[in-house]
Amino acid sequence: MENWISLQAELGSFEHRRTVYTFALKMSFLAVILSGFIILITLPPLDLMGMLPITLGHAMVFAILLSWLIGGMVSGVLSLVAGFAIHDLTVSRAKFEKLSRTDTLSGLLNRRAFTDALEKVEGDACLAIFDVDRFKAINDRFGHGCGDAVITAVSAMLSAAFDGASVVARLGGEEFGVVVQGGTPAERVARIEGLRAQVAARPIPADGHEVTITISGGIADLHEGRDKEAVYASADKALYLAKALGRNRVVHEREGLNHAWHGLVENGLGVQGIGPNEMSLLQASGI
Repeated sequence: MENWISLQAELGSFEHRRTVYTFALKMSFLAVILSGFIILITLPPLDLMGMLPITLGHAMVFAILLSWLIGGMVSGVLSLVAGFAIHDLTVSRAKFEKLSRTDTLSGLLNRRAFTDALEKVEGDACLAIFDVDRFKAINDRFGHGCGDAVITAVSAMLSAAFDGASVVARLGGEEFGVVVQGGTPAERVARIEGLRAQVAARPIPADGHEVTITISGGIADLHEGRDKEAVYASADKALYLAKALGRNRVVHEREGLNHAWHGLVENGLGVQGIGPNEMSLLQASGI
């Protein structure tokens, strides 16, 4: 009996009340069947020993009726009580699990949930890591309340830009991660670039201010057999390269140092425009 209940608890979705009533009904029938089996193996020997005050037939009829009326009802009530207790526990557990995997400010997945989702990705996709440019300056100038409003707004734009097949998360601070699935590699990059342009073109109202922000992004490809940690590291390097190139851009891991150098020249930076931090980032980003 205990194993059967445990099996039901594991297989049944006790988040729904209908499952509780089905569980109670099954337990009632099981109780009646077990009691009927006990009656069949108990009453005949008692009749042979002359211990029944009535005939065997009448005893069986009365016993079966009592098993249905009393055993079934009692078992049903107890099963309902147990089922609703399991229901409450299941709902609480589901809420706790959701909270443990959700970033409270943005409502997106947190880093832990994102890492789990990334490990489960199969087939072709791409990983994009975004960072809000000069976020510390926003906090310093307008206050942390404004910074929170920026995080919330960027989170909403990320959620709207990518469909349910993609995975969107806040990785911590002003950093976000997206696993973009569906379409060709070029289409996925275009969607990411479109998000960057959208963020740059939409001022964010916060605490009486209109805050214009930009984001930078690094992209790496996910495909069968490629180590997920290597993909994450490559996307992270591409993000730092985008920062070094002047921010408000996305850089794909395939673009490499040659593209980075041309980007610096186009921005009028040249060798003189590269600081020691940017140079070290470029040297480290041999992707």
